[in-house]
Amino acid sequence: MALVGRAIGESAVVVVMDAVDPVVAAWRSRYDRSAGVGVPAHVTVLYPFLPLEQVTGDVVTRLAEIVAAEPVFDVTFAAFGRFPGAVLWLDPEPADPFRRLTHAIWAAWPQAPPYGGAYDGVVPHLTVAEHDDETLLAEITADVTPRLPVRMTVARAQLLAVGDGAWTTQATFPLAAPPRAPGLPAVTR
Repeated sequence: MALVGRAIGESAVVVVMDAVDPVVAAWRSRYDRSAGVGVPAHVTVLYPFLPLEQVTGDVVTRLAEIVAAEPVFDVTFAAFGRFPGAVLWLDPEPADPFRRLTHAIWAAWPQAPPYGGAYDGVVPHLTVAEHDDETLLAEITADVTPRLPVRMTVARAQLLAVGDGAWTTQATFPLAAPPRAPGLPAVTR
């Protein structure tokens, strides 16, 4: 379930997980094909999205509006999950904000179902490795587990696209600012 870039001009909406990257980078660089084509540690929101030639200014504006409707949130990675086909991943908690983003973007572009409609349901995750060697996956789990949990604040999503075999950021979309605590004045600069 990695972003490998089957075709030049393919796009995806992701949330980059900068705080998780140092914990999994060594393993991802060897066992997650997407790392080798420029995709940082991330949770996929929608892949594949639209072909890049269809990503117009109006599409970018609408994506920004959808992402801005979801408030900034904190996420914790403390446990692993597995998919059939030997995919080892970290489980983001809470997962619901990622699902809401996926469903909102998919609702706006129904021609772009998550993973091309190949799976029932949406399981937000951060892929660490794809390999069928159970001993290797156990080694990865044993190495990463002592460095968990990893916590971070999710404040933006990104539109990535593949060209010349590598994924690059095309646009960044901020999530909604967290609500102010009652009775506190707004901070202005």
